[in-house]
Amino acid sequence: MTLQILLTPPIAFLIYLVLVGILSGVGRVLAGPGTENPIKSSTYASGEVAPTRAAAPGYRPFFVIALFFAVLHLGVLILATGTFTPITVVYLIGLMLALLALILG
Repeated sequence: MTLQILLTPPIAFLIYLVLVGILSGVGRVLAGPGTENPIKSSTYASGEVAPTRAAAPGYRPFFVIALFFAVLHLGVLILATGTFTPITVVYLIGLMLALLALILG
């Protein structure tokens, strides 16, 4: 009976919070005092100087790739749920042309 009460979600959550608090406190004691250092607060880039400009400005490249995969996945889902008919071939050709248009921009 006592074990069932401990396993109810609210009680288990409270026990979890207490354990996390204890572990967090022990971790802070073991870590020791921190010291401010400009190297610690700088951007880490594998030993290289951090870039000063954005790698891909704006969201346009992301949206083109996202649209490509959306069209590809939805097209394959539609093809997979149907039967092979002449309309399917026309749909597949249209899908390939749409993907080609997305790739070429």
